[in-house]
Amino acid sequence: MAPLHVALLANLKKNAPALPDIPTDYWADLDSEHTIEAIADAIRQRGHQVTFLEGDTTLYDRLREVRPDICFNICEGHFGDSREAHVPAILEMLRIPYTGSKVLTLALALDKPMTKRVITFHSLPTPPFQVLERQDEPLDEALTFPMFVKPSRQGTGMGISAESIVHDEQQLRARVGRLLRAYEEPVLVERYISGRDITVGMVGNLVPPVAWRVPEDEEAPRVQRGLRFLPPLEIGLGDYAQDEGGIYTHRA
Repeated sequence: MAPLHVALLANLKKNAPALPDIPTDYWADLDSEHTIEAIADAIRQRGHQVTFLEGDTTLYDRLREVRPDICFNICEGHFGDSREAHVPAILEMLRIPYTGSKVLTLALALDKPMTKRVITFHSLPTPPFQVLERQDEPLDEALTFPMFVKPSRQGTGMGISAESIVHDEQQLRARVGRLLRAYEEPVLVERYISGRDITVGMVGNLVPPVAWRVPEDEEAPRVQRGLRFLPPLEIGLGDYAQDEGGIYTHRA
């Protein structure tokens, strides 16, 4: 492969907007300079040129100046319910190829309740849930304790601690109220299920045409064509302090 000019796109913690009265973990999903340098070094070791670009409002003009061959995108975004999808949308508009998930995937996956609705539509198992917009909103009778309480549209364990597991109505209402005030977005409440934390990565591009659905014929290859699935990765929750509650918190 001929050497490429790769634009490394990310949001650095040090460049995060200064906002008053935000939670201490509000910018937790942004990256450190150490992370960016490690990725850039890995790309350079393969013989490619790397230019770092901050994924903010300057990005559109900077991309037109730099004119990269491809973008290595790990931007989280700063504002909005679909903030992780902002940069891919710009890249598609400029017709610049990029790594990582596409616009629809990133917009959907950050919204946990909407993701669970899609999962439910496809008859895949997911714990019963409810989205609360008020602290005193009536609770669905189908929900039983213990429950897990988290912000609807945050990642990297933001808003999650051992106190996210609630065992009675009083704990539930207190946690919901705290998250509503801190993050100013709906709160997802779901039945708590204790278990292992496992991720399966995949690399590649689906070969079109793709209908973005699970086929009725389980032997049908189309939904996986072009993808390579990596071995399962498990988070060893036992390695963290007991006060993390056995869950993948922001601190963990």
